Amino acid sequence: MSFDSLGLSEPLLRAVNELGYSSPTPIQLQAIPAVLKGGDLLAGAQTGTGTGTGKTAGFTLPILQRLSQLAPASGAAKRPVRALIFTPTRELAAQVEESVRAYGKYLKLKRR
Repeated sequence: MSFDSLGLSEPLLRAVNELGYSSPTPIQLQAIPAVLKGGDLLAGAQTGTGTGTGKTAGFTLPILQRLSQLAPASGAAKRPVRALIFTPTRELAAQVEESVRAYGKYLKLKRR
């Protein structure tokens, strides 16, 4: 299976391909479609092993897609989708930010 089959937009697929990812991990296969459909997500995967389970891409790719596709409602100042990502350490927050920037580099989104 490829990232193309998950329903991600061309700008996200271009960034993912540029980063060298060819096929989604098991957690991405389950998480990305669920978040794209607007569902809630609670997932677990081993961390800190260097095995690359893909947790960050599993939740950030669909968030970026939803943020880029949903325009603000007429007259509304806020987008209907917002995200707040909590991490237990500053180092992990920096890693997540780096990933979000890399995945979203071809999207027209502004950071607030």
